[in-house]
Amino acid sequence: MLPECLFCFCTCGDRILREGVSGGCNDEHRYFRLLRKWDFVLFQAPPSAAGQSDRMARRTAPLLLLTLAVGLAGSSQGDREPVYRDCVLRCEERNCSGDALKHFRSRQPIYMSLAGWTCRDDCKYECMWLTVGLYLQEGYRVPQFHGKWPFSRFLFIQEPASALASLLNGLASLVMLCRYRASVPASSPMYHTCMAFAWVSLNAWFWSTVFHTRDTDLTEKMDYFCASAVILHSVYLCCVRTVGLQHPTVASAFGALLLLLLTGHISYLSLVHFDYGYNMMANVAIGLVNLAWWLVWCLRNHRRLPHTRRCMVVVVLLQGLSLLELLDFPPLFWVLDAHAIWHISTIPVHTLFFRFLEDDSLYLLKESEAMFKLD
Repeated sequence: MLPECLFCFCTCGDRILREGVSGGCNDEHRYFRLLRKWDFVLFQAPPSAAGQSDRMARRTAPLLLLTLAVGLAGSSQGDREPVYRDCVLRCEERNCSGDALKHFRSRQPIYMSLAGWTCRDDCKYECMWLTVGLYLQEGYRVPQFHGKWPFSRFLFIQEPASALASLLNGLASLVMLCRYRASVPASSPMYHTCMAFAWVSLNAWFWSTVFHTRDTDLTEKMDYFCASAVILHSVYLCCVRTVGLQHPTVASAFGALLLLLLTGHISYLSLVHFDYGYNMMANVAIGLVNLAWWLVWCLRNHRRLPHTRRCMVVVVLLQGLSLLELLDFPPLFWVLDAHAIWHISTIPVHTLFFRFLEDDSLYLLKESEAMFKLD
């Protein structure tokens, strides 16, 4: 990660004054080269009656850019760049008010307006690619913008590969839900718990698809909250299967505790502070509990219940595939990043888990019917 622009500018100047040298400021030179190149792009319009005011804006632009950089410590490298911020500011001034805004709305495709893409959003999108182009021309690595890599938009879809992968995961969950309902009678002891888990999973993949199609505060929160709900429900599913069939009261109390944890988690992120680090650590912690619980139960019962091997494969694969998230790299062809690859890889894993739930539910049904006959 490159240093913050304002920080690198100040430290370079301080180093020159203190040491009396002009070398050793490669990142600072990057900043000024980008600024000069952006200056050329921005002011290559032909002279007009307002030429004098344009020249004045040209002289004062660097000072304004440095001022804007003061409060940007919480953002990403790309949107910290003064060239990006100034581009967005000027784009909005020229296109997002008055007659220019009416012109923008008149030529905007209907699917873009229905998806909520505004003039400001388009300015950010175009300025993002302008900044990326300047970075690549100067030989620097692709920066992130607002915590995300730059993606090439397809129609109104912001992250095409991740959106498609989420949709396919949702379709796979829907197919397996229908298969489960068709093959497992409602009298099976785990039927209603498994059906609830299927609907929670389907809801999560729906919001994941929506979020990767259009990233807003609402869709981001729904994606994160629903993903947490799936993990907690998987823990509850494991509790019902391993403990709750013999002790329903324990499972009910544990379910209430998990619901309370989810409520507290959502309330903190919504009302106090939306902390990405905390959200990730909370999900990882619950995921590890889920992994250990399922794995221990499967290892203890795999000889008696051969179908538990599918469950073992699923929990190990899910934890292993989640490591793909650590391979954070700029999107291939500006579409396919590590997150999209992770979503694609989970499609067969979910199918395998529903196969386990189906086999296990049928086994429990036979076992309960055999005990009923004995009674």
